[in-house]
Amino acid sequence: QVQLVESGGGLVQAGGSLRVSCVASGIIFGIGAMRWYRQAPGKQRELVATITRDDVTNYSNSVKGRFTISRDSGKKTVFLQMNSLQPEDTADYYCNADILRRDGWRTYWGQGTQVTVSS
Repeated sequence: QVQLVESGGGLVQAGGSLRVSCVASGIIFGIGAMRWYRQAPGKQRELVATITRDDVTNYSNSVKGRFTISRDSGKKTVFLQMNSLQPEDTADYYCNADILRRDGWRTYWGQGTQVTVSS
């Protein structure tokens, strides 16, 4: 059974930083693109950042220049370093990854980690 588990969320003041992590576990033959999404209360889930298998990154306009996505393929982990956090960054942050299993590629989600930015 493949699982994605996030960690590192919490409460931070505006202007502060947090780093969230997501580790994949289970019988995994390969990992493709990894992504971070977020969902604020009452809003739709939005894609925040993507990193491909070749470490090509892409960001939403709302976080570009403040957030950095990275991965450690050996440890099956993806990170999101969040700097200059603002109250509007408050949301549940979800990890998402394309994972190669014995029976082919599937996309998995983590359970989410809460990030709260106080003004």
